[in-house]
Amino acid sequence: MAILPVVDSVLNLSNLTLNDVDGIAVTQGPGLLGALLIGVTFAKTLAMALEIPVVGVHHLQAHLYANALEEPLHFPALGLLVSGGHTSLLLWNDYLDWDVLGETRDDAAGEAFDKGSRILGLGYPGGPEIERLARQAQKRSLRLPVANLGDTLDFSFSGVKTATKSLWQNHSDQPEEVAYALQQAVVKALVGNLEKALARYRVQHIYIAGGVSANQGLRDALRHLGEERNISIHIPRIEYCTDNAAMVAALGYYRLREGNTLNIFEGPLATLPLS
Repeated sequence: MAILPVVDSVLNLSNLTLNDVDGIAVTQGPGLLGALLIGVTFAKTLAMALEIPVVGVHHLQAHLYANALEEPLHFPALGLLVSGGHTSLLLWNDYLDWDVLGETRDDAAGEAFDKGSRILGLGYPGGPEIERLARQAQKRSLRLPVANLGDTLDFSFSGVKTATKSLWQNHSDQPEEVAYALQQAVVKALVGNLEKALARYRVQHIYIAGGVSANQGLRDALRHLGEERNISIHIPRIEYCTDNAAMVAALGYYRLREGNTLNIFEGPLATLPLS
């Protein structure tokens, strides 16, 4: 089992022992039940042995708390979660209080990059590959459509995947331009919904999280939005954008502070709504 040497390694790197631990945070869901079961069972067993509390954490919510690792959080705020499997827009009212404003109706932003990468014959994960190729684009004249979902704050990326395939068939001699067009379409959809949300909610802060938030094209567009609207854009460091224990610990801290601990009968949840 890999979990035991991982825990030992982390403690050694941190110059800590188990006696220094006041509580344990573990991903309770959503996700693959087998992996969740191992993590939750180990966390509860270790917590029981150490006689300390254990906190169950929502994996997707935890992404946003990567922003709390370097600076204080400010509320109210908008939270944009963009990962390989999820794209959601939240109104973040307080540390453990948020409303879901919009979610993807089909595929996530990260899936669009992954599919585009496969179409272009690139590697996985697709996000870094699409970004790398897009940087080499010179003309930047190709365009891909962005789904129009009316007044909602939902997202849809299934159409752009199909359009990318068609664009590639007609411009297979311009992989850089196709990659740039895909990146711009995804960025436009994300930033467009943020602009719509800003028109409805009075906030001065936007927090971004998830693996796709590492994309430099998105980061540049968000910084431009912040300067244009005179609001603060918060994006975690690259190493905090993908799944990591630090973000789980960050959310776990706030849940533990409120006494939201797991009891002996609570286990993993493969399906766990973001709300």
